[in-house]
Amino acid sequence: MPKPFSHLTGNGCHAHVSLWDKNGKKNFFSNSKDEMGLSKLAYQFLGGIMHNVEELTSIFNPTVNSFKRINAPRTLSGATWSPNAVSYGGNNRTHMVRIPDAGRFEMRLMDGAVNPYLLQAGILGAGLDGIENKRDPGKRLDINMYTEGHKVKGLKKLPLNLLDAIRLTQKSKSLRTALGDELVDAYCKLKMDEWDDFSRSIGQWERDHTLDC
Repeated sequence: MPKPFSHLTGNGCHAHVSLWDKNGKKNFFSNSKDEMGLSKLAYQFLGGIMHNVEELTSIFNPTVNSFKRINAPRTLSGATWSPNAVSYGGNNRTHMVRIPDAGRFEMRLMDGAVNPYLLQAGILGAGLDGIENKRDPGKRLDINMYTEGHKVKGLKKLPLNLLDAIRLTQKSKSLRTALGDELVDAYCKLKMDEWDDFSRSIGQWERDHTLDC
């Protein structure tokens, strides 16, 4: 469960991403001359992630509860350790994407409910879109996103709930190209059924706040 307790950090399922040759000897993401140790191909791949991640959020964060993790207030540790905006930085755990070392980057969006096969397919589909279209990931942000993120103008925010995320996935041309119409339509139908079931349920919060309105 991504966020079982509101006052504690949630359960993530991070992915460390790099591309290698078929023999596993050459890392195509590595470049010793770059400040962060990443190649041009790696930045294009990352650009594809940054461009498509809103449309991927329903796959990476597939439950109603998922959005209580990525849009959570600070916890007892002083941070949520999960993102709510589309940003990347160096060895900085307050960003959606962290570059911890040369030749790889870490995606910190996904949670413990994610399907591991769709996780890998989504990353690869978005990354290949970035390479094909030579996408620019934008400027690296060397700030604490929890304390200074609100100061960044034009920063894309992640969807606030599962319904918004599903609708973005449904309209995604790049995901449909990468994963196929049949899979995207079937996945979105399944998730929409879950959202409708949730919407029909009546929780304690509603009784506490509206029973006597």
